[in-house]
Amino acid sequence: MLTFSTYSPREAGLDDSEIRSALEKSLSDVRMSLKKVLILPPDYTRFHSMAGRITWHLYDMLKNHCHVDIMPALGTHVPVTESEWQAMFGDIPYDKMIVHGWRTDVVKVGVVPGEFVSEVSEGLVTDPIDVEVNKLLLDPSYDLILSIGQVVPHEVVGMANRNKNIFVGCGGSSMINSSHMLGAFYGMERIMGKDHSPVRKVFDYAEENFLMNIPLSYILTVTDAPGGKPRMHGLFIGRERKYFEEAVALAQKVNLTFVDKTFKKVVVLLDEEEFKSTWLGNKSVYRTRMAIADGGELIVLAPGVDKFGEDPSIDKLIRKYGYCGRENVLKLVKENEDIRMNLSAAAHLIHGSGDGRFSITYCTRHVTKEEVEGVCFNYIPYDEAVKMYNPEVLKDGWNTLENGEEIYYISNPALGLWADRAKF
Repeated sequence: MLTFSTYSPREAGLDDSEIRSALEKSLSDVRMSLKKVLILPPDYTRFHSMAGRITWHLYDMLKNHCHVDIMPALGTHVPVTESEWQAMFGDIPYDKMIVHGWRTDVVKVGVVPGEFVSEVSEGLVTDPIDVEVNKLLLDPSYDLILSIGQVVPHEVVGMANRNKNIFVGCGGSSMINSSHMLGAFYGMERIMGKDHSPVRKVFDYAEENFLMNIPLSYILTVTDAPGGKPRMHGLFIGRERKYFEEAVALAQKVNLTFVDKTFKKVVVLLDEEEFKSTWLGNKSVYRTRMAIADGGELIVLAPGVDKFGEDPSIDKLIRKYGYCGRENVLKLVKENEDIRMNLSAAAHLIHGSGDGRFSITYCTRHVTKEEVEGVCFNYIPYDEAVKMYNPEVLKDGWNTLENGEEIYYISNPALGLWADRAKF
């Protein structure tokens, strides 16, 4: 079994040679005996996880000894483009990529009982949850499966990665829908930045009861990206839960920012190469909402956003119903079959709403005013917004504008969680 963990006490983080050395040590006992390996990295939307560089190292270390397949853990996201592949995975051939089909390429391996779901959700959800994973994970020809990803605060599961990469990233529509709605019902503000959420308990149950016989190991990173440059603070390798718990403890120090004064106005930049939809871009909402004052305002600078959902059918649902607030969405689920059959979309609509407590303004180039306002957001043209909130001038944290207005600026919401210390 692969095991290894390393931290960096240096501000610069682990360097490339240290990362390579850790991977080599973890593989040292099994490397020469491997015949076929499946690597499960995240997709381009997790570029700053440094999982792309880890994948490159693994491929380089294994390609001459065994067959290597790479299947990005897409979840419901669109497949990785060739240019994104090259940016993330370097010179690994693009034809090595296997595309995960969350609606078509999965098999059911078990059911999490309704009694267990009810227990972990305090009775808020009582339905059983089907456990589906990509069929390749059950292929007996693989003698090692490596799941790679970043441990970071997350709106559905609390802290991303470990078996989330399997049951959502490589999972099917039933598990994705059910887990997202479970998190939404329980309340994301009770979950984010914490380990033992109801969704995590469901994932742990599913792994322990249905997948312990597959040759799976986790490679977990803790990173940040000051100035847009990824920096790895920790690397944790192994299937035992203790490695995930070590990563969680470090990520809570690295990626969680407590504020003593809540935000009246927060401006968030979405990198145009990383965020092409509100499905992804609403991390600006999820990760800041616990620090936004009642009556506050969130300004989202979204130059690359050109759609709402990653999946065409979900995009259609977002356009139809909009980010209309928790109570409205719950009513819509009861009354409309299309949204009831896509509970991950319903959960997303809940997560992405200010719920009347704070306003959300999207500033876009490729989505029209009518479209943005049609999903219950306010709108400012991107080119007009950056005249007021210039990302090239603003620094992460508190800023005072020329007109004397004080704002809080975040250059990448995917890398952290901001919360009112008094309410966490």
